[in-house]
Amino acid sequence: MFQRLLVPLDGSLHAEQVLSVAAEVARASGGTIVMIRVVEPSQATVTYGAMNPMITSDAIEHHLNHASAYLEHISLRSELAGITVDPRVALGHPATVLLSALDEFGIDLVIMSSQGHTGIKRWILGSIAEKIVHASSVPVFLLRAGVPLHVHLGFGETRFVRALVPVDGSPRSLESVVPAATLVAAFSAPGQGEIHLTQIVALPEEIGEGQQQELIHEAEQHLQSYCERLQEQLIANLRPDLPPKLTWSITLDRDIAEGIIKTVEQSERATQEDVWDLLALTTHGQGGLPQWTMGSIAQRVLRATTLPLLLVRPADMLAQVEQEKERDATLNPSDS
Repeated sequence: MFQRLLVPLDGSLHAEQVLSVAAEVARASGGTIVMIRVVEPSQATVTYGAMNPMITSDAIEHHLNHASAYLEHISLRSELAGITVDPRVALGHPATVLLSALDEFGIDLVIMSSQGHTGIKRWILGSIAEKIVHASSVPVFLLRAGVPLHVHLGFGETRFVRALVPVDGSPRSLESVVPAATLVAAFSAPGQGEIHLTQIVALPEEIGEGQQQELIHEAEQHLQSYCERLQEQLIANLRPDLPPKLTWSITLDRDIAEGIIKTVEQSERATQEDVWDLLALTTHGQGGLPQWTMGSIAQRVLRATTLPLLLVRPADMLAQVEQEKERDATLNPSDS
């Protein structure tokens, strides 16, 4: 379960909309929400006549105090009642501060809006949110500005959510399943949510009917076997009383991203019972960097859908980053 949640706030309603979502996750796990308001040095500038803007200690202190007062006010919101909240104010560049906070505060999930105070030029992918997704060592749950998380109502007004998890059959692509199931369990408690795996089978340009059926058969066998193992894992680690329901399907397309987008669009046109509430992806799949990297499939999907999106970096990619850091520290000990 996610125990330490990072919620970046910039004073905007767009950024604050994720608080109710973070509260549900924290309440289900008994976790803590670390709220961070970052003050950029450029915000603390004063201009003297024709002189260049200058950063003053008084201006910095004013902005830091204002940020602290803001977080104190936010901590008292009703949706956060009963939840441990750790408000933090920092001075620096937002992306740098937020990424440093992951290790500093033991964060295991980032929940943030893809658009904040300064609109599309600032928090949209291509700026702060994109940098967090690219470099985060923990899963990142992005919500579109103004688009709340949809929740279904079942028998007896029981709440539940349904997550779509596209995979390509590789171990990497499957690493988003358990984090997605953790969110589904949190949002659905005490009801039963659903995890739907769809294996995207990318068809070659020229393929015969027999070869296509063989690819489908292999994918079906793989998914069925994996779902059986996953069900046991979810019972053991999440909710043994009522783990998320597991379903699966095969999606055929010439292009992986297009296959994912079409699946989501079909859901949006379907009946209420068949609508997906969130989407989960790993940032790298079987093809490595050229295949599932941000800037490719995951980024294309993110730009094409308004669904809340959970992005997960595979463990071997994170291990590679750590090895590179250790190597750099060894070669340049003065920088560490």
